Amino acid sequence: MWITGAVISAAGLQVYITWGTALPRNGGEKNYLEYLFRKPKYLITSMYASNGVLLAWTAGNSLVFGEYIHKTLGVEPTRRGLSFVSVSCITFAMLLHGTALKWGLRLQNFLGMFKLVVLFIVVGTGPLSLRGHVRVEPPPRNFEHVFEGTKLDASSLCMCLYNVLWSYVGFSNVNYALSEVKNPKRTIRIAGPLAIGIVTVLYLLANIAYLAGASKEEITGSGRLVAALLFRNVYGPQAERVLSAFVALSALGNILAVIFSQGRVIQELGREGILPFSKFWASNRPFNAPLAGLSLHWLVCVVMILTLPPGDAYNFVINTISYPLSVINALISIGIIYLSRLSRPSSWPRVSLSAQVAAFAFGCANVFLFVAPFVRPPPGGQPYEVLPYWTHAAGGWAVFGLGFVY
Repeated sequence: MWITGAVISAAGLQVYITWGTALPRNGGEKNYLEYLFRKPKYLITSMYASNGVLLAWTAGNSLVFGEYIHKTLGVEPTRRGLSFVSVSCITFAMLLHGTALKWGLRLQNFLGMFKLVVLFIVVGTGPLSLRGHVRVEPPPRNFEHVFEGTKLDASSLCMCLYNVLWSYVGFSNVNYALSEVKNPKRTIRIAGPLAIGIVTVLYLLANIAYLAGASKEEITGSGRLVAALLFRNVYGPQAERVLSAFVALSALGNILAVIFSQGRVIQELGREGILPFSKFWASNRPFNAPLAGLSLHWLVCVVMILTLPPGDAYNFVINTISYPLSVINALISIGIIYLSRLSRPSSWPRVSLSAQVAAFAFGCANVFLFVAPFVRPPPGGQPYEVLPYWTHAAGGWAVFGLGFVY
């Protein structure tokens, strides 16, 4: 599944490189959809705006941050405690990027590198686990009958891909702020493939470490705390708490990166007059940073964190973001083929055959990802504890529908 996710992400990266080199400015998919769908004026922009404004992009990793902070402190998380830590984390990220942009970017870049350090620690634990250096009896034997007990149906495959692709979703973040990147065309062509290649290798090695260091039952029962589980089984309880703090900092780095991008998406929508009170959202006052846009995204995330059922919150957030993104990715992928082979406007650059093949593959994968959620999962394969299996798909279309009405 991780190899499949890496291939899909590599194809997606090529799609975003194609669009980023054709339209090298802030805004990401908004610009690409507007280029494709020019009439009726503002329709596609309003539908995209609802997706950019109403979805809680940073809520998921804020919840992960809260869980790992509780694990670091050795405290059993309660709903109130988890919500408090998660909201405090996203509030810190919003205020830092909104009032001290340079320091926010410095911390974001540092934690981005620190995330690689955490991954290297996890990967480095793999050889110890494979040699039997684990503190559990009997030692895990996950490499025997690896696929025993797994499910292969459309719904389960879709949910797995949502979570795997979420780990790669950062490959598109730079497209939201290309105007602030020096020599953007060259940068995304070099940095993107390099980043995908490095993290793919690290993700695969990390999964080998997890399988070597914990039993299948422990892994499936650990939720999002599988890294903490690995550290406990190999290094002991004290190391588990220290390394859980490292994972929490890694999650904070992702929160800073995503909220930075979303703040600029909202600001760009304000500059184009799409949102009510557009001048307010477009402003950089008073700290020469998009504090207004960041605050709006913060509010949406806080509402999501405080209102969702605890057991379903993380999965619902990830799935509800992934679903509309799959629709958008399918459109911009098919759009590359349409522009390159059928429409051929004069402003559209020549696109290589390999890039067109990547666009076709990425488009097909995303069509599957927005159709499969309507397929009823088999018994035991439901994605939620309380919510219906189709909730995130209905929520995704509802978000688009609000934009259509607006």
